Amino acid sequence: MLSMFISELMGGLFQLFLFTLIPFIWWIITERKKEDFFKWIGLKKINHEGEIVNTLLITLIAVVVYSIVTSFFIHSFENGVTAAGSGFAGKGMDAFPAVLIYGFIRTGLAEEIVFRGFLLKRISNKFGFMIGNTVQAILFGALHGIPFGIATHSIPVMVLMTLLPGAFGWYNGWLNEKRCGESIVLSWLLHGTMNVVVACLSL
Repeated sequence: MLSMFISELMGGLFQLFLFTLIPFIWWIITERKKEDFFKWIGLKKINHEGEIVNTLLITLIAVVVYSIVTSFFIHSFENGVTAAGSGFAGKGMDAFPAVLIYGFIRTGLAEEIVFRGFLLKRISNKFGFMIGNTVQAILFGALHGIPFGIATHSIPVMVLMTLLPGAFGWYNGWLNEKRCGESIVLSWLLHGTMNVVVACLSL
């Protein structure tokens, strides 16, 4: 399983590099002299606003509802729709280190940087939070839904598998900007944890 871990680590780092490249170039051109790159994309300390208990409760409800609804639809489709990390199916707990890399680096961190750290913040700065959050959520959903639609040759599958991750992406955007002082750390941890849990269910 060491080879799997190394492969996942290299793949995860490469994907992280690709997903960070455009934001980094944008930052160099427009903001380099104004703000540190990591703060600019939201990789900074969480400055929570409001009651932490309320945020945790809302997040727990959102995760449970999202997980149940997504699981129901995935198991309702005949072929071509698989859960996150299905490539680890049947590998056993020896694959757990690779699953952590997959969940927190390849998908969690890379996707949060480009969607909530870059797109949401840049669009929101120009058009406001609601438009910025909606646009990044649609694009995030499409990243997941379009491959499902192609695999199943089904428009309903594509629409559903766009809407569900899109709703999750919208919540993450709201969580970051309205509760965490514009930090993407909590949504990164939430995103990564959910992908790890789902992947572990298939080990």
